[in-house]
Amino acid sequence: MAVRFDIISQGEELLAGQGVDTNAPWISSELQGVGLVPGRVTVVGDALAAIREVIEESAARAAVVVCTGGLGPTSDDLTRDAAAAAFGVPLEESAVGLAQIEARYRSRNRPMPPKNRVQALLPQGATLLENPLGTAPGFLVDTGCCLCFFLPGVPFEMKPMVQAHVLDRVRDRFGLAPRRTVILRTVNLAESVAAERMDGFERPGVVVGYRASFPEVQVKLHVEAGQDTAGLTTEAVARLGPPFVFGVDSGSLADVVVGSLRARGQTVFTAESCTAGRIAAELTATAGASDVFVGSAVVYADREKVRQCGVPEAVLAEHGAVSEATARALAEGARARSGADWVVAVTGVAGPGGGSPEKPVGTVHFAVAGPDGTTHRQVRLPYDRLRNLAASVAVALDLLRGRLLNPT
Repeated sequence: MAVRFDIISQGEELLAGQGVDTNAPWISSELQGVGLVPGRVTVVGDALAAIREVIEESAARAAVVVCTGGLGPTSDDLTRDAAAAAFGVPLEESAVGLAQIEARYRSRNRPMPPKNRVQALLPQGATLLENPLGTAPGFLVDTGCCLCFFLPGVPFEMKPMVQAHVLDRVRDRFGLAPRRTVILRTVNLAESVAAERMDGFERPGVVVGYRASFPEVQVKLHVEAGQDTAGLTTEAVARLGPPFVFGVDSGSLADVVVGSLRARGQTVFTAESCTAGRIAAELTATAGASDVFVGSAVVYADREKVRQCGVPEAVLAEHGAVSEATARALAEGARARSGADWVVAVTGVAGPGGGSPEKPVGTVHFAVAGPDGTTHRQVRLPYDRLRNLAASVAVALDLLRGRLLNPT
């Protein structure tokens, strides 16, 4: 029998379109990964009656409810009150919860503001769920028919709480068969194309899910115990296309690149025009980047391409800044000057202006110079400026990844 779940995302900014609800897709994926079936996602603003109504409806129709947001100390944080009203119980102060909040402030060498004491209030009979990364404890209300989890809305606080407090309780409560989730991480592959290639892959004990976070698409294989996980993974990679799969149960694309460089004992430098340091920022956000990252040259103006990376003025005059010749010259000149083993260079037209019939918006040239020579790639990106830039970072890192895996 299917075990259904509902998700409630609470916050006026979400209802008003001033923010994007990233919590619900992530929670849904995690709950489906343990064998639950999605029911409904509801967004509700900061109105006590509305929050109460949604909690009552979801608790009556679903076996599991996860509500995020509204657990702060301010007057518009109403989830505690709404939950108590929905279940017909008073709020009570949790001594354990209060001690955890006070300890969190002591760890920051700050006194706890009096207003934060309200965060220790829980509906009578609720189970406290510790929040190790913030001041807002969560709580669980078990109605007998439904497990209702109330968690903070801050993603970096909420996610470890789902892992620590929600998944095992759900598995135990409903006797769900153990599952393993294998995550194939892809880049330069549209979600629709990934889904088309995986069509027909599902079989008893195997469920396929997708999570798109531009420009990456994750393909998740939810596999029950007893299945040949290795064989399924090999088949899925073959269907998707090995060049598009940059990792299986791996970190980000930058993590994979940095890990490959560390394993080789090699270094990298970036020469960036249109991406303006974004590739460098992505690499250095990865732990261990200091072992491999030498530096970056942000060279928007042509004169800086000449000054910092040694691009010949004749190349710029003949081919222009957005060209294969300039991308190659950027990479090779920066490698000679920086001493890095590898240089990733990019130059292009991110938009919305600056294009021409010969070089329309979205035209981007990439070059990777390494110990075994220089390779080039040109793409035509169809997005807006910010998405063109994000895609350019992904293409650049993936080009370097390919070189590290398959030297020319």
